[in-house]
Amino acid sequence: MKQIFAKIVNLANLGNSIYRLTFEAPEIANTVAPGQFINIRISDDSYPLLRRPFSVYNKVGDKLQILFNAVGRGTAIISKRKEGDSLDIIGPLGNSFSLTGDFENTLLVGGGMGVASLPLLYSEIQVNKIPVTIFVGARNKESLILDYLQNVSCATDDGSDGYKGNVVSLVEQYLNKNDIIKPKIFACGPPPMLRAISKLADKYNILCEVSIESAMACGIGICQGCPVERIGTTNKYSLVCKDGPIFESNTINYVLHG
Repeated sequence: MKQIFAKIVNLANLGNSIYRLTFEAPEIANTVAPGQFINIRISDDSYPLLRRPFSVYNKVGDKLQILFNAVGRGTAIISKRKEGDSLDIIGPLGNSFSLTGDFENTLLVGGGMGVASLPLLYSEIQVNKIPVTIFVGARNKESLILDYLQNVSCATDDGSDGYKGNVVSLVEQYLNKNDIIKPKIFACGPPPMLRAISKLADKYNILCEVSIESAMACGIGICQGCPVERIGTTNKYSLVCKDGPIFESNTINYVLHG
């Protein structure tokens, strides 16, 4: 983990209130793994006080990218930053997706802004030459973010692109129509989606890792502010920032039963 001051090289509005921020960060880019995140100080003032966590969306050489939806005060401030501005960043933080184990095929599932965790993982899967199928869900066509992903099956709530309905139903339809040998699911999205994909994985006896999103204060396990209840583990609670954000889906209580 390092604290750096990174220069912004690009801030692109991808439509609606969704932005892709690119900045120079060789110290983090050289070590970051799929699923890890960074914490960004929002402004030079004391307000907002807390840093904001963002999944590492992608790395391009020595540059990193994050994806965010400017819907809160913190992200609204970041959306007004300019090229050349400096960002106070801590990272990489948290654990990463695991590409080792008893599986032969991978299914990547992203819902909404949860797609931000997929491009880096997709690149790593390609390096390891593991067969991969990708599913992305969003409210509508305008909200779909598919950069850096290929051969994606889409689901939209209003049916404006791809399957009409939620992305978990699309994944189940795919599993029912195809004989997939030893698949493993990697998923990131809102809690209802993670809960549904966890139940689906349990139903079909499929390995599944989920990336949990949580409000964080410190991002390094000091404030104890992001607990998640576990099942089948020694400790009843874990911290999303320190022990996660990646967990085996069948060990997260609120995902399965919340």
